[in-house]
Amino acid sequence: MRNLFLKITSGILGLWLASQFVPNVQFVGNWKLLLLAGFILGLINFFIKPILKTVTLPLRILTLGLFSIIINMAMIWLVDIFFEELIIVGIVPLFWTTLIIWGLSTILPLFFPKRKHE
Repeated sequence: MRNLFLKITSGILGLWLASQFVPNVQFVGNWKLLLLAGFILGLINFFIKPILKTVTLPLRILTLGLFSIIINMAMIWLVDIFFEELIIVGIVPLFWTTLIIWGLSTILPLFFPKRKHE
């Protein structure tokens, strides 16, 4: 449950930060649609991404893990297709958006440590 919450939170914050700071990334909808887009991105990252990582394991081994960036970019591109309000023009802004969301998903667990079961 904690991992799902962190994926959704990093999706929402990442899309918002990317729309604020990355050129050629815009979100023209209201904040409710931004929350929904981030929520969907978090669900995709939680449920679909592990399946894709398993299927593409040979490619990730051959590229020493760099193919994971392509998988992450594909997840964000999928959200970009479903939400007309999210506008990402070009591959470079998509790459920077991916790095922002990846960074958040790496940093956020540090602020929400796992509980120890006693």
